Amino acid sequence: MKQPDLWTRRLVLQRAMQLSAMGVATPLAINLAAVGEAAAFDATDYKALVCVFMYGGNDYANTVVPYDATNYAKYHQIRAGAAGEDQSGIALARAALAPTALTPANGQVLTDNLQYALNPALGGLKSLWDQGHLAVQLNVGPLVQPTTLAQYNSTNKVANPLPPKLFSHNDQQSIWQSNGSEGSTIGWGGKLGDIALSSNVTNSLLTCISASGNAVFVAGRNALQYQISPAGAIKINGLTNQYLHDALNALITKASPHVLENEYSTVTRRSIELEGIVNGALANVNPTTPFAANPLAAQLKVVARLIGARAALGLKRQVFFVSLGGFDNHNALMADHPALMARVNDAMSAFYAATVELGVASKVTTFTASDFGRTLASNADGSDHGWGSHHFVMGGAVNGRRYYGTAPQVSLQTDDQVGQGRLLPTTGVDQFAATLATWFGCSAGELPGILPNIGRYPTANLGFV
Repeated sequence: MKQPDLWTRRLVLQRAMQLSAMGVATPLAINLAAVGEAAAFDATDYKALVCVFMYGGNDYANTVVPYDATNYAKYHQIRAGAAGEDQSGIALARAALAPTALTPANGQVLTDNLQYALNPALGGLKSLWDQGHLAVQLNVGPLVQPTTLAQYNSTNKVANPLPPKLFSHNDQQSIWQSNGSEGSTIGWGGKLGDIALSSNVTNSLLTCISASGNAVFVAGRNALQYQISPAGAIKINGLTNQYLHDALNALITKASPHVLENEYSTVTRRSIELEGIVNGALANVNPTTPFAANPLAAQLKVVARLIGARAALGLKRQVFFVSLGGFDNHNALMADHPALMARVNDAMSAFYAATVELGVASKVTTFTASDFGRTLASNADGSDHGWGSHHFVMGGAVNGRRYYGTAPQVSLQTDDQVGQGRLLPTTGVDQFAATLATWFGCSAGELPGILPNIGRYPTANLGFV
């Protein structure tokens, strides 16, 4: 009752049916307290969302690169500071981009007739683009509402609100994952898990899973994030020793007058129980698709195995989080960024191949995210903190080989950037998330409870999936 944003039409109808089944003999307050807060998908099929987070702020301009001659020349002049193909500064050589040049399926014309190529290390993602299983979302980032450069520069922040603490790593990571709340402990992936819990009757605690440690993205109000390692369920240290096992078992099964102690015991019992369930199910799922030996690939491999175990675990909807660090490339961008791109390419390409092998390619949608984009202008031999960025959406259900959103001009002085080539987002994370949420099964009436600012935008569905 104290959180009206949770009361969607579907939830109200569900509560009404639950209360009518309870009868009137018991006081209403007790009946309300007895109603569980797991809402509403009641899914009969399987779907999974997978967030690939690039910690540090990925350099957008060397990921999706201007390729046509006119715009490449602008890019090279800004990034290299001189004409020619000498790869000076932080500009990629145009010749190296030819194998990853992108041709959209629908012949769309972008701003200033822009044509793009992917970073040369993203050859696997280029192949998925050509097959129609990869889309590029242009210039997306955190916003409170659609914002122009004049509104950004306005001193009236009541009428023209901005995300808090722009260009800050920790804050923008939190805002990207929670969609607008600085320091939030609940993410929009976790909120999707909240309304999907009722579809996962058997093991609802496996609705929201992080293979990358604690992540606000998969933390919900009711959906707890379950953390897993690339090797499987994380064991509790000491349980292999029988004496320690017996001592721990005595502690966690003993009733205590302290509510927090009881809750901790409940969590520990649940962890021990799920360890056996998860590892038992994973033992029967070993895709033959080869995965590279890198941290992101290892995380995505265990996600693929968990998806392969969905039937054994009784799951219909899942939200996953994986990540890779190292993208804060103030220095040595040309030395470090290609290796990071190669890791992303190898991991995501193998993951898509594994979903094909498992027969769920159209049931799994994977997307990238990052703290922020970076400046188009050079910062010594790297780039500085930015705002908007380009991101990938991958999967069998994706309307691929297309660009979505508005392509930014290749410039340091146009009204689609806020200085040094920091992109002013033309698509909000709310819209990006709402499109994914709708595919996942969220109704239009439930979107405001997940994405409170979505009503400020002209559209809630970008159409990429």
